[in-house]
Amino acid sequence: MRSIASQFAIAALLISAANAEDEELDVLERVTHGYTQSGGVKMGAGEPIIMIHGFPDYWYTWRHQMADLSKDYQVVAIDQRGYNESDKPEGVDSYALPLLVEDVAAVIKALGKDKAIICGHDWGGMVAWQFAMTKPEMTERLIILNLPHPLGLARELATNPEQQKNSAYARQFQKEGAHLALTAEALAGWVKDPKAKARYVEAFRRSSFEGMLNYYKKNYPREPYQMPEGPVPEVQCSVLMFHGLDDTALLSPALNGTWEWLKKDLTLVTIPAAGHFVQQDAADLVTRSIRMWLGR
Repeated sequence: MRSIASQFAIAALLISAANAEDEELDVLERVTHGYTQSGGVKMGAGEPIIMIHGFPDYWYTWRHQMADLSKDYQVVAIDQRGYNESDKPEGVDSYALPLLVEDVAAVIKALGKDKAIICGHDWGGMVAWQFAMTKPEMTERLIILNLPHPLGLARELATNPEQQKNSAYARQFQKEGAHLALTAEALAGWVKDPKAKARYVEAFRRSSFEGMLNYYKKNYPREPYQMPEGPVPEVQCSVLMFHGLDDTALLSPALNGTWEWLKKDLTLVTIPAAGHFVQQDAADLVTRSIRMWLGR
């Protein structure tokens, strides 16, 4: 059932099914699909983990982690607004970070929960950081994959010529009409597994390329790069970070000083052989590390 009842996109829920012990089943056969406005029926058992993808991606990026973690947690992977099965509102302002944060909050409330473990990659990581900073009462713990703290990224953009050079793609995405150069096939070019790539192409054909780039137009820093003015709230919960060191878009120096912006402990896992999509490049290590960290 689908409902578009407001100007804000409502993220689709992908909730791990009860047969999590069957390792042979494809994750697509083990999920229950839902929408925040379909009534918020409680599904699954255990503490909820909300997983938020980045660009260019969709909920399926978390398939390896969902397959394992769903044995003990209520794992929910969302399609962010503009992507796949979620709503695709028009206009740059519809993709502002506060609205993306509210999408995640709506998912948690639809589950009948007060808080959750928040997990995000890339733009999903930016949403996750913002969620933890502005909704600490709803953030049990925070897991970030290949997205430095916003202040770390801002510092590197302001001071590191290499990061400035490697962010040229983002400046291109911020230009008017940049979405017209995108295709579903090209956006799925990074996916290594042929079967998964075909699914990505299908998902991207259902997506809004303009919506995807509105994340950059609305939220990515613009030249001249400088540090944000005013205080930034400290993250109040424990944080687990992964960073594939072969990431050429988000360079590792941005990780320096992350602990200065956190109230509690930070666990940082750097993976030399992994790139930007660390949850797939080093799927087993990421999954095992998350499980160990959550079980402390």
